[in-house]
Amino acid sequence: MATADPNFIHLSSPQKENGVSESPGQLDAGALFVLKSRGSWLHSGYHLTTSIVGPVIFSFPFALSLLGWAPGLLITTLQALITFYSYNLLSVILDHHAQLGKRQLRFRDMARDILGPRWGKYFVGPLQIAICYGAVIGCILLGGQSLKFIYLLYNPRGKMQLYQFITIFGTVPLFLAQIPSFHSLRHINLASLLLVLAYSACVVAGSIHIGNSRNAPNKDYSIKGSKENRILGAINGISIIATTYGCGIIPEIQATIAPPVKGKMFKGLCVCFGVIVSTYFSVAISGYWAFGNQSQPSILSNFMDENRPLLPSWFLLLTNIFTLMQLVTITVMVKNLPPMNHAPPSIMSQFNQEEIMSQIYLQPTNEVFEKWFANPKMDQFSARNVMPRLVLRSLSVIIGTTFAAMFPFFGDIMALFGAFGVIPLDFILPMVLYNLTFKPSRQSIVFWANTLIAVASSALVAMGALASVRQIILDAKTYNLFANV
Repeated sequence: MATADPNFIHLSSPQKENGVSESPGQLDAGALFVLKSRGSWLHSGYHLTTSIVGPVIFSFPFALSLLGWAPGLLITTLQALITFYSYNLLSVILDHHAQLGKRQLRFRDMARDILGPRWGKYFVGPLQIAICYGAVIGCILLGGQSLKFIYLLYNPRGKMQLYQFITIFGTVPLFLAQIPSFHSLRHINLASLLLVLAYSACVVAGSIHIGNSRNAPNKDYSIKGSKENRILGAINGISIIATTYGCGIIPEIQATIAPPVKGKMFKGLCVCFGVIVSTYFSVAISGYWAFGNQSQPSILSNFMDENRPLLPSWFLLLTNIFTLMQLVTITVMVKNLPPMNHAPPSIMSQFNQEEIMSQIYLQPTNEVFEKWFANPKMDQFSARNVMPRLVLRSLSVIIGTTFAAMFPFFGDIMALFGAFGVIPLDFILPMVLYNLTFKPSRQSIVFWANTLIAVASSALVAMGALASVRQIILDAKTYNLFANV
């Protein structure tokens, strides 16, 4: 007798039409407890927004300064369209398999079912978990830098070190990591969406104010540097823009939607990309307009002039508080956040000039813990399941906080992981999985569009990896453990 595969929700014939799953007893503890399918399409929009949009948007004016007005805005627009298309393809594939009787809940389930068991077990699964955990470390590091900025804003001669602020910030995700399921984050992620809109509005307003003030820099939109540096800069700019749209957990987000799921993810994507368009483009255009080729890797750096704020202190404080609060929500979720690089004490953070690739958060990691150590036959909140959850999730955050404090250059490492991880998961695999699932004609536009995107993304992986390795070599000469950057 065949045994049920614990990694899928199996649907009977009448249930396929309604999207209703069979007994949850067939699910492993990770799927049953963490990936609860209870959300609406609106909730998926909240999850998607938090998993994609974050303080990474502060790097957009810098990316445009490496490319110029027309190429920068063109690449930003094309990447938005390609990302929406790619994520919708993943959703269509998931809908298709659900209608066939197997609702896939995880990225590794998709890879195993379509590409074969080795792909899910040895490539997609480990790669996704590594990026997720690296994202947690990156978020904690950026949160510590943000706390340090607030501290130095009112105490410029303060003696506290960066690792102390990282430790303080790490206590927050230590608490929030205990939230039992992905679905439980829906209200937190709604708050995250509102915070994104709030600090984006602050950055836009600040850029316009400085751009129209007496302190406005000369608006020079030429691309600086030698021919070689301009080429490398353009590669960096493309990498920054491409990786800001990364997510890496589309199947896990769709798994939170209550059946029937067909068409709901598309609505959630529309919510998410409405926020993306309103924030990415407004921050990019206003910041580059105000500072031109003097745009810094973080636009917040431009709000300071030789340690002197160009905006009222309360305004900078408010912007950083909004950012800090959203970082808290991101740390317990999943997404793409900017690595930090050479942050002077007087600014919030310096984003890595190479890649912006990290946030894919705690939920996929928590799901693996639950699958391995929880008992799906017992209540989720029984002592048998609560104790290992409390210990493992806490230990995971404590280790991540320790790494963030020890390696303030961790963003450079995550940039390399991002090149080999987020781009393949988000822009290569979806095209391959769609072509293998639906087998479009080789004469069709869909087949060649998917193939072209996969090939171009593969080239971007190579370029991003080279740029990241170069930055790691350069930074290795200046960084040390527990550096107070």
